[in-house]
Amino acid sequence: MQTSVYVKSITRELQTLTSGQPVSDGDGVKMTRIIGTPELNMLDPFLLLDAFESNQAQDYIGGFPDHPHRGFETVTYLLAGRMRHKDSAGHEGVIEAGGVQWMTAGKGIIHSEMPEQADGLLQGFQLWVNLPASEKMQTPAYQEFPANKIAVEHLDNGAEVRVIAGSTNNGTTGPVINQYVNPIYMDVLLPKSQLFKQAVDADDNVFIFVVKGELSVGDLMRNIGHHQMGVLHDGDQVVVTANKESQFLLVAAHPLHEPVARGGPFVMNTKAEIVQAFEDFKQNQF
Repeated sequence: MQTSVYVKSITRELQTLTSGQPVSDGDGVKMTRIIGTPELNMLDPFLLLDAFESNQAQDYIGGFPDHPHRGFETVTYLLAGRMRHKDSAGHEGVIEAGGVQWMTAGKGIIHSEMPEQADGLLQGFQLWVNLPASEKMQTPAYQEFPANKIAVEHLDNGAEVRVIAGSTNNGTTGPVINQYVNPIYMDVLLPKSQLFKQAVDADDNVFIFVVKGELSVGDLMRNIGHHQMGVLHDGDQVVVTANKESQFLLVAAHPLHEPVARGGPFVMNTKAEIVQAFEDFKQNQF
């Protein structure tokens, strides 16, 4: 006779908080760097997280002219505005509000990301996700989805969950496929006083970024506020309550546990590979 074993889930608590630091990148674009700072250098496999939000054209109009990447993936998610991208392989398109571009730089690509607007609000995020050593020199690729291709789940408590990658507890699955780190990337709108739960792998690294409002996290109900990012402790369940109407990103992925060597726009496993990347770029081999 078989007996079922009940395994109690472990709720993740808030481990650390950061508000990042203001930076300027590209051609003078102002943003806040959340991951990739002296305070939080990386959160394996996440290498960088930039948040940008301004309705002042001088803060973003210069955009990001041609620049190279190798060895990782860039994820651009827009909440407001338009961004045109072009690359050395002839790929071109426009990311609009609610849309996402998940670019695998692989062995090397040169691309630009330029605002497709002269005024108004530009708001969004760029996340860098590492690739395992075995995949760093693959052919560059894109997964691009406009807002109407992003899976949306509406919960009985009024919450709305936009699923870019991964699956909700109810099985709503995002369009992005990544078998290297099996990410979760969700944009959640949560009414005041309502609860949101999401299962995550116990081995994942998990963070929350509050776009607006304020949340209480875990059983300890620690607060995380507007434009703060919280790294969560170990566990297999994320539980948050909205102290006021809130919007937040929930992002998780399996760590790679590999050496990381960085050199500007290149992320490899050894310094020698970084030197080679600069040489290949200099020799127009991207």
